[in-house]
Amino acid sequence: MSDHIIELIGVSKYYHDTSVLHNINLTIKNGEFLTLLGPSGCGKTTLLRLISGFEEPSNGKIFIGGQDMHGIPPNHRYVNTVFQSYALFPHMTVFDNVAFGLRCKGVSAAEVTDRVHDALKMVKLDSYVHRKPQQLSGGQQQRVAIARAAVNKPLVLLLDEPLSSLDYRLRKAMQLELKMLQVELGITFIFVTHDQEEALSMSDRVAVMHDGNIAQIGSPREVYEEPTNLAVAKFIGEANIFETELIRADDKFLEVVIEGKPFKFKNRKGFSTTDAIVTLVRPEDLQVWALSEVTDTQNMFPATVEQVIYKGVTVDLQLRLHNGKALAATQFFNEDDEKLDFNPDEPVWIEWVPGWETILAADEESM
Repeated sequence: MSDHIIELIGVSKYYHDTSVLHNINLTIKNGEFLTLLGPSGCGKTTLLRLISGFEEPSNGKIFIGGQDMHGIPPNHRYVNTVFQSYALFPHMTVFDNVAFGLRCKGVSAAEVTDRVHDALKMVKLDSYVHRKPQQLSGGQQQRVAIARAAVNKPLVLLLDEPLSSLDYRLRKAMQLELKMLQVELGITFIFVTHDQEEALSMSDRVAVMHDGNIAQIGSPREVYEEPTNLAVAKFIGEANIFETELIRADDKFLEVVIEGKPFKFKNRKGFSTTDAIVTLVRPEDLQVWALSEVTDTQNMFPATVEQVIYKGVTVDLQLRLHNGKALAATQFFNEDDEKLDFNPDEPVWIEWVPGWETILAADEESM
């Protein structure tokens, strides 16, 4: 089998005169956990439906396991979908829900029993075979839906925001369980979500979608630390965006002015002097100092603390520069500063370690 279990070539989707997906090119590796991440309306669920066969592309080709899927119905695609609502049959027991697809295929009763019990054991629900869906928790219903999909031994498991209806604690637990389950099954998972933390914590790769396009695809660390554009930067976590005046650029360095202060950054993306750029600094990379803690403020900006949010291992600060610009900072407790005492209306100095910034092309529409 090829290393690529799924390949999309020039895939577009139109509804009447509305374009939903634009010339998508994507390859997904065998055994990979890939997440389609983006806001509502970006096209991620439509892309999942094209792969599953519930929709046909307007243009382009989709290959699964090396086979062209044009005209192939969903039940012949060797993919299974776990829907947001789980879509369990309320009148059937857990066993019968999981067995449903096998029975439709004419699998023998003995094999159905063996495969269903194996699938339920895998999701730790083998003692729940006689219960109905309404007798299960949300997390248990989700695991039944996964078992029902996995029992058919698909090449690819598609998951359309299956954690969205769970409470926070269960959602966190199920993220870990899903990733462990994917490794155990050894099959490809394509996971759809609008939750950035979910995508970053579970995925081998993340495809960030924006307005029907794949804006960036890469490892969680790549899309978070090295976003390719402002749309990705703003959607993946919080971002402090500084308007930046580019004074001079050469092959190695950028000379810029931010909030009236000169800086010299490495030119990692090959910008030229005529380019319009911005500087991105993540909240956890923004350092905040009390007035009494610093003497040299040459490369610092004066700000005022507006809000202090205690989160246990961190303190989140909402700050405002003197020109009115709002900023966010995340401060971590450590042995050198166990209290992190900041107060609303307190004047502070802020900075970041040179090199921790990301320089991006300015996009006036998304600023």
